[in-house]
Formats: sequence, structure tokens, C-alpha cells
Amino acid sequence: MKIFCRNLNRYIPFTGGMKLSEIAAGISSELGFTPICALVNNKTEDLDYPLFAPKLVEFMEATSAPGRRVCVRTLCMILYKAVSELLPGQTLRIEHSIARGYYCRLLGQDGSPAVPDAATVGRIAGRMREIIGADMPIVRKERLTADVIEMFRLQGLRDKVMLLETVHDLYTVFYTLGSLADSYCGPVASRTGLAGVFSLIPWKEGCLLLGADPADQSVAQTPVAQEKMYRAFTEYQKFNRITRVSDVGELNRVVRSRQSAELINVAEAMHDKLLGRISDEIARRNEEEGTKVVLIAGPSSSGKTTSTKRLAIQLMTNLITPKMISLDDYFVDRDKTPRDETGDYDFESLHALDLERLNSDLRRLLAGEEINLPTYSFELGRRVERPRPLSLGEKDVLLIEGIHGLNPELTASLPASSTFKVYVSALTTLHIDDHNWISTTDNRLLRRIVRDYKYRHTSALESIRRWPSVRRGEEKWIFPFQENADATFNSSLIFELGVMKRFAEPLLRDVPHDTVQYADAHRLLRLLSYFEPIEESQVPSTSLLREFLGGSSFKY
Repeated sequence: MKIFCRNLNRYIPFTGGMKLSEIAAGISSELGFTPICALVNNKTEDLDYPLFAPKLVEFMEATSAPGRRVCVRTLCMILYKAVSELLPGQTLRIEHSIARGYYCRLLGQDGSPAVPDAATVGRIAGRMREIIGADMPIVRKERLTADVIEMFRLQGLRDKVMLLETVHDLYTVFYTLGSLADSYCGPVASRTGLAGVFSLIPWKEGCLLLGADPADQSVAQTPVAQEKMYRAFTEYQKFNRITRVSDVGELNRVVRSRQSAELINVAEAMHDKLLGRISDEIARRNEEEGTKVVLIAGPSSSGKTTSTKRLAIQLMTNLITPKMISLDDYFVDRDKTPRDETGDYDFESLHALDLERLNSDLRRLLAGEEINLPTYSFELGRRVERPRPLSLGEKDVLLIEGIHGLNPELTASLPASSTFKVYVSALTTLHIDDHNWISTTDNRLLRRIVRDYKYRHTSALESIRRWPSVRRGEEKWIFPFQENADATFNSSLIFELGVMKRFAEPLLRDVPHDTVQYADAHRLLRLLSYFEPIEESQVPSTSLLREFLGGSSFKY
């Protein structure tokens, strides 16, 4: 039998039962790198994967997108082993991605926080380095789920037990590192030595796990300050604890007990409360400092549009009249639009906007003058003028939604006191289990896939294909300015993936197996497979989720 190796563009013979690692070892001099995983028929697999039939195989290095995910999961398993050995009885919870790393907390036997000191974090990091240096094997296994449940129960992994009891898979894949077993939402490396460099530092009430820097694999990432993001995450985690839904297993139990409608109502009320607080602060600033311009920014599919509309309602309850303009109308003419590295028009660049005209109009509005809003024709690729007069009264506030709202260059000529900046993002706080979090990026991608299909007739294949370009734009134009926000609104909803499941799964299954995008489609399908479906009919028409599903009472 033969596999076709995409790296070498040729067939390679193998005998039944050979592992990918054995094949990689036989062609190591030709590969030119040490693989950490492989795409098998465009699906990510670990190197312990056995071959029994012809396959299309592409070995992946640690710097690739699948390779980075494998590195992170491997580091998480090594961290779990180090904590289990050094701090028996304590529970490791890997909360979420933040500050370029992964925030981890330790819990005592009673579930209360066990805040590690610097010396303890140093001991854990030292043990992790020993485990990596020993290049210990990580073995992939698959057993009857009932047996895996009992094994996890004996290890004290109650969250994994609850998840597996609600998912009802017949067999479950897990990994062993020495005598320790764990499961992950994707493959891990076959040896600890492949995990790469890392650092583990004290951070907040726990520690921050940082993997290799993508720009230089020989050093670990350097953390960045994200205090406002941390507070937004922490506030929602308190909400999770109050509702007793912190992971997917707990959510599934709520759905099966027919209590999901109550959970949805509470989550929607939480959104109203958060937006109400932001509205109150804008009203205070308007009264005391004359703030008249509210800028709402956030990455793709964060729910900026609905957040803006709901914030407008909250402002009216504060006796403030909101008026809205779109930054899209301030695009420069097509022939002046900057281009990206591929030569395509870069509409996400700040310099695709007529900053001079925007700042002039805003200064005139703040001075009490009337302006005529521009109108941009995407069909013509240029601005067209038509009557659109606008002025601001004493109790009027201007709401401007757009990805550049937090960039100080956008409104450089305005006094700081005249603006209020809101950052919107889906900061997912629901866990799959204690060692597997739900990526905020994946949550937004699922929203985008569903929305683009419904409103733009775009396939999941095309949405996934475009996503890396979208992410590059976010990294350049949005994320560096997150901490400039005066308020952060977490647009995630604890129940949303249960609702999105029915909409997203058919679209993801339509992604052809012979495309590289199938790897992401398969990964997202696996994520959704953990969730019990939730009926869309339970979601109110004012919900932010309706921006993606349809059926909203707002006009877009």
C-alpha cells in the first residue's frame, strides 16, 4: 500500500498498521523539518495515527496553524502532569486565551481558588521542563466510553465525566503520559520533547502559560497587558458560577432538564444589564464632560451592529437621543484605496477611510454646526453626494460603529473628553471541560459562517478560506487598541453554540473533503458535537444572536 505525501509530491509505500511517526522518520532527510502532526485526508491527526489504507498525508511543522494548536494542547497536558505530581488534590483549570497566553487557575479540594505563589509556579515550570527534556511518549488510546468515564472518575476529573455522560459517544479517544490520562479536543504531540519552548509565570489569581513566539520559535511569547479584557472575562465567569453552568456538560444537563429557556432569559438579561451600565456611564460623561461621540469597535462577528442598536435603546432610557453614522460612508474613492500584500484592495486598512473629512465633520458637529453626511457607493466605487443633513442637539449623542473605533488616529483632532470608546467581542467563558476551553476565535468564525450563508449566500468553504485574511486584519487594526476602550462589552452568550449547532453543522458538512479548509470544518464539527441542540424558538427577537441567525426585530 502507498500514501501520497503532499510534502514530497510523491507516493510512499507502507505496511498496514504503520504509524505516521514511522513514515516521517523514514523520510526525515527529505522533509527538512521535524513534524508535530499531519493532515490525513485533510484532517489533523497525531503522529501515533496508524495507517491501514491509502491516504493523502501532509506532515505539519510546529509553526503551522494545526501545529501551533498541537503544541498548546501538549503543553497543557504537560502542565496537568506537573500539577498532579507536585500539588496532589488540587484541580487545574485552563480558563481562556488572554495576554498572548493561556490563563490557568488552581482550585482546592473544596473548589475554592488556591492562588499559587511565585515559588510554586517556578516549581511547576521546572517540572514541566524536566518532562519535556525527558522526551516522554504520549500515547494515543481509544476505549469504550464507559471505561474512559470510570478511569476519569478515579482521576477526579468530574467535568470530563459529566461531559462524556451527556455526549453518549460509544468510544472515546484519550492520551496517556506516564500513568496520567487526559482527553483533548484535537491531537497532541507523540512525545513531550516536541512541545517546544514555553514560559509559565504568576498572573492574577493563577498563572499564565505562554507558548513559543510565532516570529521566533526559540523564545516564548512575551505577555501583553490586557486588564480590561481580564475584567470582562472575570465578570462573566462569576455569572457562569451563579447559573451553575461553567462547562458544556453542565449546559447539556440544563438542556436535557428542559430549563434552557430560563438560562437564555437570564443570559439576555445579563446583556441588558451590561449595556445599561455602559449607557449610564456615557450619560454621566455627557452631563459632566460634554461627551458627544461614542465609538463602537470590535473584530468580525463580535455583534457590533446589534450591540450598537441595543446601546441606543439604553441611551434613550437615560433621556439621550442617539444618532448613528456608518464609517463605510467615509471610504475613499476606489482608486485611492490602499492594497494589501497580495495586491487586493485593503478595505480594512484605516487609510481606506477619508480621515480628514471624518474629523472635519465631527469637529463641526461638536461645534453645533450642521453637516451633510457623505454617501459611499460600493457599486460605483466612489462617494456620491445627496442630501443627508445632520446636527447634534444638547441631548444628542453620535454612535459610530466600525472596526477602527479604538484607534486614536481615527479621531485624532477631537478632544479626548468628547469621545467614549466601547470594545465589543465574544469573550467565550464556557469551557468544554477543565483542560479544554472554547476559542473566542472559533466562536466568532461559527457566527460568521452562519451569517454569511444566510445573508450573503456564501458557503462555509469560502468563509473559512477568507478567515485567515480577516484575522490578519484584526491583528493589525483592532487588537493592538483593545485597551484604549472606556468600556468592554462581552457579546458572548452562554447558550449560543447549542443554538448555532443546527445551523452550522449542515454548512460545515458541505465543505469538500479534498480542500484544505476541510481540516477547520472537521475541527468545528467536533466542537459542536459536544453540545445538546437548543431550539432557536427560545431565542428572543432582540437577542444579539439574531444578527447571525435571522429573525431579529432590529433592521440591519
